[in-house]
Amino acid sequence: MRDECQELAAFKDRNLSVVDVGSGTGFNTEGIIRYVDPKNITCIDQSPHQIARARTKSNLTGCTFIIGDAENLPVKSNSFDRYISAGSIEYWPDPLQGLKEAFRVIKPGGIALMIGPLEPQGWLTRLLATTWMLFPKDEEYRQWMKEAGFTDLQIRYTSPHWVSTTTKYGIAISGKKPNDIPSPELTAPASTNVEVKEKTGFLRTLLLIWRVTIGSFAGFLFIPIALLGYLFSIGKQKNIPAEYRERLNGYQVFALVIILGIIAFVLWSIIT
Repeated sequence: MRDECQELAAFKDRNLSVVDVGSGTGFNTEGIIRYVDPKNITCIDQSPHQIARARTKSNLTGCTFIIGDAENLPVKSNSFDRYISAGSIEYWPDPLQGLKEAFRVIKPGGIALMIGPLEPQGWLTRLLATTWMLFPKDEEYRQWMKEAGFTDLQIRYTSPHWVSTTTKYGIAISGKKPNDIPSPELTAPASTNVEVKEKTGFLRTLLLIWRVTIGSFAGFLFIPIALLGYLFSIGKQKNIPAEYRERLNGYQVFALVIILGIIAFVLWSIIT
């Protein structure tokens, strides 16, 4: 999925300067280094823990790692030939602002590529997904890219092997920054230390606990959904190149055993 989506970034030169926003542990970056030298890649993530894990990967040695916010990138305007972000937009409070930042930091003629999930089509999975985090609609991605200023939009849909090929599971959307956009050497907007007074109180605390609890439970349910989907579609991988065939790790195998055990127990309880 990652490799297919990254084709839209048109990495045709190893000397391209690339910023990977929401880079996390570097999984997306490991795809980029197939086309671009690590010294030309800047990884930005707001989690020091995630960046620390990415730094331990020997193949990412040479990349620049910066702690920063996708909606207020700590880099100069017109700095990169390519902007790419994968699996991050669903966590952004303001996706349009994040894409405006993407537009700001790439050079005129540069390409920005956004890869993210789509709102599930089934009512149950859609309910779970939107309770858990932001799952944008197809048209929202397009609208945000256009409002941010991008042109020549290119679209590709993607999905894991255990999802029907007719299902729009995820989307990769790229856009170009027009060449006629002025290119002033600006720095990122200075962050202001404005004190924001948040509402507090017992009812707000209960609401927060409720949202965290329900959201976490909804997110947890995607674990058995994905594992069972994998189990029921193992045969579909025979047509996939060996390097892309999915394998369960030890944690996933353990979770799958527990899930199957629970299902067996429930069925046994009903029968007996």
